[in-house]
Amino acid sequence: MNGVPSWVLILGVTAGVLIGIFLAIGALLCIRFQKKRAQIRITSSRRASTVPMRANGVDASSIQSDSTMDQESPKHNDFEEDRPSLWTEGTKRKHLVSVSGVPKYSYKDLQKGTSNFKTLIGQGAFGPVYKAQMPTGETLAVKMLATNSKQGEKEFHTEVLLLGRLHHRNLVNLVGYCAEKGQHMLIYAFMANGSLASHLYSAGEKYQVLSWDLRVNIALDVARGLEYLHDGAVPPVIHRDIKSANILLDHSMRARVADFGLSREEMVSHQASNIRGTLGYLDPEYVSSRSFTKKSDVFSFGVLLFELIAARNPQQGLMEYVELAAMDADGKVGWEEIVDPRLDGVFHIAEVNDVAALAYKCINRLSRKRPSMRDAVQALSQILKTRHRKHHTRRSLPLTEEEDSVDMEASEHQSIVSEHHRDESIGSASDLPDV
Repeated sequence: MNGVPSWVLILGVTAGVLIGIFLAIGALLCIRFQKKRAQIRITSSRRASTVPMRANGVDASSIQSDSTMDQESPKHNDFEEDRPSLWTEGTKRKHLVSVSGVPKYSYKDLQKGTSNFKTLIGQGAFGPVYKAQMPTGETLAVKMLATNSKQGEKEFHTEVLLLGRLHHRNLVNLVGYCAEKGQHMLIYAFMANGSLASHLYSAGEKYQVLSWDLRVNIALDVARGLEYLHDGAVPPVIHRDIKSANILLDHSMRARVADFGLSREEMVSHQASNIRGTLGYLDPEYVSSRSFTKKSDVFSFGVLLFELIAARNPQQGLMEYVELAAMDADGKVGWEEIVDPRLDGVFHIAEVNDVAALAYKCINRLSRKRPSMRDAVQALSQILKTRHRKHHTRRSLPLTEEEDSVDMEASEHQSIVSEHHRDESIGSASDLPDV
């Protein structure tokens, strides 16, 4: 080897091999580090999408004092510091569509569908809501969010990502969004009969007095929507703002749960630095512990049930009224004294007692003693099954002359209510409440 000792050659080859191995290991470690950092970024983004969002909006025609309780000033969190703003244009919007599956509408089409945003139907805490008639024939509700609001930005992000994957007949249907020209809008299927709060509290001929039978049906619709969020969605979702203003009614008076701005997935930490929600519906256990669970939604649902029974505002003494009635009520009987007087006695006493008993279980101060939403669905379904069974049995028996007369009057009344409802559903959208 030209006088070069063999041990020198061996040493050189060994050194070269070792250097190559070290370089390969370094490259692998660098690649793994980059992948890990990318995974952490994606996980942080997903978790951030379900951070508590916004203060609650005011229904245009009902509760005038909806408020968010912020007992501490908002603290900085990973959501605000790390997540890029979704109000910007370009690739960030494309990423939002790919993650959520929610289609994007053009500003121009929405401007045309709302007659240059003149078809105002409601006003929320973070912007107006317009009715849009699209060229395709579909009627939509367009919620425009204030661009100078941090809470509005968070609401936009949360609703698109959550409702993009949540689909149930008793949840409001998010059909698209728009992020153009400095404007950001959420687009929903139009709910022709407005909010439940409108029918419970608005005076005048526009909103019909809800019959007792319809109130039970609405309660079951809401319960099914919440049951889906708690037990059907993966991961489960906690709504965090159940109230009558957030229950919308479609053209056939079927109820849908709306407004997911405060919602979050159950897997996210339950501890909150601020108390968010609507006064009158807040779970006292959540207020004291700052921990919001599915059973907090159950508490709010219990308040909503009493609201359906009594048509009294939870912010104007409903629960005090309920507690007084509970002193006289013996378990499942005695609740009829709190029934909405506008029903003029046209209700089933047994059903009122059953619904009130369920509601009272839902508002138990100890969350572990409250029923689940699945239990609530079963209880309300059983009430309707019992009603239908009694109705079928009664129809099978011959009627006396007096009973036949009463039955005919009831049928005529139902016909009048149905006709009245059809008339109201046509052309009554000029001042519908917030979506």
